Amino acid sequence: MASRYWVVSLPVQSSASTLWNNLQDQISKHSFDTPLYRFNIPNLRVGTLDSLLALSDDLLKSNTFIEGVSHKIRRQIEELERVSGLETNALTVDGVPVDSYLTRFVWDEAKYPTMSPLREIVDGIHTQVAKIEDDLKVRVAEYNNVRGQLNAINRKQSGSLAVRDLSNLVKPEDIITSEHLVTLLAVVPKYSQKDWLSSYETLTTYVVPRSSKKLYEDNEYALYTVTLFGRVADNFRTSARERGFQVRDFEYSPEAQESRKQELEKLVQDQDMLRSSLLQWCYASYGEVFSSWMHFCAVRVFAESILRYGLPPSFLACVLSPSVKGEKKVRSILEGLCDSANSTYWKTEDEGGAMAGLGGDTDAHPYVSFTINIA
Repeated sequence: MASRYWVVSLPVQSSASTLWNNLQDQISKHSFDTPLYRFNIPNLRVGTLDSLLALSDDLLKSNTFIEGVSHKIRRQIEELERVSGLETNALTVDGVPVDSYLTRFVWDEAKYPTMSPLREIVDGIHTQVAKIEDDLKVRVAEYNNVRGQLNAINRKQSGSLAVRDLSNLVKPEDIITSEHLVTLLAVVPKYSQKDWLSSYETLTTYVVPRSSKKLYEDNEYALYTVTLFGRVADNFRTSARERGFQVRDFEYSPEAQESRKQELEKLVQDQDMLRSSLLQWCYASYGEVFSSWMHFCAVRVFAESILRYGLPPSFLACVLSPSVKGEKKVRSILEGLCDSANSTYWKTEDEGGAMAGLGGDTDAHPYVSFTINIA
């Protein structure tokens, strides 16, 4: 599937069918690897010249916005498919692949009546796409909120012993809690374990001898228990900190542990549900935005062709997808089919460098031309 297309309109001198046949003949002879399609635009309502000029000023800005939303949804789909481990699905408009929808474009009269003013059609498309973009922001924020909560929990469970949640490392039998005795959890730098084992009994009075047991070790720290009388616990914390050992606040609670486990399971379920829902919404919304974008492009070709070639509307619109090597030749063919005497001063916008690399005056063409990037 090509990802970059030119939408072009050429002025018709005699008949559109003759011009189309000439274009096909020239492309097949001199650039046979360039796909070429008719871009069928209905007879839209022209309105006044002033209204066309005013509309023309807004077309590029609106196109940039609609194209941006299209790419934003596409990137979101790619990200969700990657995270879900899914194969990339072909993006469609009502089941039709987007490249086929473009190259076989048919105007949707029911959705966009051709008798409506062009401004009304353009504004309607812009409003619809803006609403989809707002919905996307809300849905992505909801998904990212749950994802962020899960990431925070995972960081707590997988970070260093200095900060991570300790509940899944400590068993009930590791903790002694009585009227007088308590068990503390000490985080000891990995290379200070000998120092800990030789000194913990003397950090304060009333420490139970040989009560320290290693529960876990990571790349930086080791987690040790130590049992002592509750009334000297604060003194022990202070002395341990002075020696470079961190006593973590921890209270073993099976109920709290079970609650955290259930919370984690619910967040995982919520994330999977939101991700699946968001992905399905993105598939459908991408189709809507892409369809709207192609109708917008049809209006744009129509309006710019009237402004360039005059009334009554007499132009041939087509879609091409030349290779990078073939671009210069295709430009030459298109220019050769124009009566360029009246249009050498006309220029299309430089679409962010999309036409760069052609050499010379790259964005000056004696015909209407702009680029569509669908990927």
